[in-house]
Amino acid sequence: MRISNIKLAFKKCKLENRPALLTYTVSGDPNKKKSFEILKSISLHADICEIGVGHNCNTGDGKQIQDSTYRAIKNGIKIKDTFAIVKRFKKTKNAKPCILMGYYNSVVQYGENRFIKKCKQVGVDGLIVVDLPWPENKNFSKKCKKNSINFIQLISPTTSKYRMKRIVKDSHDMIYYISMLSTTGGKLKVSPRKILKNYNRIKKINKSKNLVIGFGITMKTISSLKKADGLVVGSSLCKEVSKSIKNGQNPVTNVSNMVKNLRRKLSWIG
Repeated sequence: MRISNIKLAFKKCKLENRPALLTYTVSGDPNKKKSFEILKSISLHADICEIGVGHNCNTGDGKQIQDSTYRAIKNGIKIKDTFAIVKRFKKTKNAKPCILMGYYNSVVQYGENRFIKKCKQVGVDGLIVVDLPWPENKNFSKKCKKNSINFIQLISPTTSKYRMKRIVKDSHDMIYYISMLSTTGGKLKVSPRKILKNYNRIKKINKSKNLVIGFGITMKTISSLKKADGLVVGSSLCKEVSKSIKNGQNPVTNVSNMVKNLRRKLSWIG
């Protein structure tokens, strides 16, 4: 079986003795053209690009991502546009593996089988469906695997040991650890030491599975969590888009510079 692009990205980072940098931006924010340009620009520095699928009831997201989603929906973003952005992005010279992140309603509305087929067609490498937990996601996860798409499972600080073991067993090439009980963009309320302690408990179950940390990762906190396989930065990037618009600046340049600096922080292992 062919090694997935996601697995290859982690393998490359391990050879470089650093964690993978995963970025999250919302499809269609601040508009379709600019969101594609942001993706293209940040892929020079990011290892994996997560792309948010706009939804009007994004319950897991904080203000920064909700603002981005609101702008995208207001500008008329549709799921077909997101697929078009991914398809175009994957044809670019420095395209990185991309993961669509969203809610199950978007999948149901499009049609589950049709959605997975379209993802494969346009080059989506992975899917995170926030409100489709284990074991309810088992059937959907199997369908993804059959189509060479990584279904990314989520684990939180309150996940029981029983569920944790089974989630890890059923996972594909990447697992997402939610660092704290909060919406996205919340201030890191848990010490990096505590986060890494919980992280290591999951990692011990199967060391070959790539485990990333998300929620509360910023320019200030990223260096303290470098022992992880990967780190996800999303709200900070969405906030930078909002700030750029407010100040009449180019969000493509500003977000790209931020990702460049985040990547630089991960290169200095110490």
